[in-house]
Amino acid sequence: MKILVCISSVPDTTSKINFTDNDTKFDTNGVQFVINPHDEYSLTRAMWFKEKQGASLTVVSVGNQSVETTLRKALAIGADDAIRINAEATDGYFVAQQLAAVVKNGNYDLVIAGRESIDYNGGMVPGMLATLLNYNFVNAVTGIEITENKAVVTREIDGGKEVLETELPLVVGSQKGIVREEELRIPNMRGIMMARKKPLNVAEPISAEAATEAQNFEKPAVKSACKMVDNVDELIDLLHNEAKVI
Repeated sequence: MKILVCISSVPDTTSKINFTDNDTKFDTNGVQFVINPHDEYSLTRAMWFKEKQGASLTVVSVGNQSVETTLRKALAIGADDAIRINAEATDGYFVAQQLAAVVKNGNYDLVIAGRESIDYNGGMVPGMLATLLNYNFVNAVTGIEITENKAVVTREIDGGKEVLETELPLVVGSQKGIVREEELRIPNMRGIMMARKKPLNVAEPISAEAATEAQNFEKPAVKSACKMVDNVDELIDLLHNEAKVI
């Protein structure tokens, strides 16, 4: 079985975010980038298939040379090889088209992508990718088992969970829960040394256009200061006259 895990390189949530050029571009200066958390869970589950079922595991990302640090971490965790598509990830549709070309060239059986990236939270890429490939697709996945060419997939739905059976080839949009948090892999020294010898191939992008364009960015409004209240009458008065919620 050939598995492809899609990796997004996203800002660490502790980074201070700023914008440039009249708030039309994201300022990357001083920002630490990490593996998108949903993708990190995906990678850990894919490692299980590699170790228990002998699957081959490739990771792929769309981006400039800066994303290679993130891909090297994925290699250190245990991926066999990595592909960097040499293009700026302008929007979800553009990214999906680039990933689809890689999947077609590599003839992968299972593609695991985080259901969304924590920077833009678009949640578009896995579904678009499956459509472009005409692959089966399950989103919000919290569990997956593979037997030969069959997959049993657990997904999160409103008020509970749903278990589906489908066939490979398959694209899944995974999320936290596909493995437990304590199962996440941390690269050790041996993995880091081996990652230096593993192939990281750079692929030129196919001709494709973005479907959307960012006009400007805006930070959330600053939250007002917290007001401490020590008696019920004052609280009711504030809720009624100031907050006007009762």
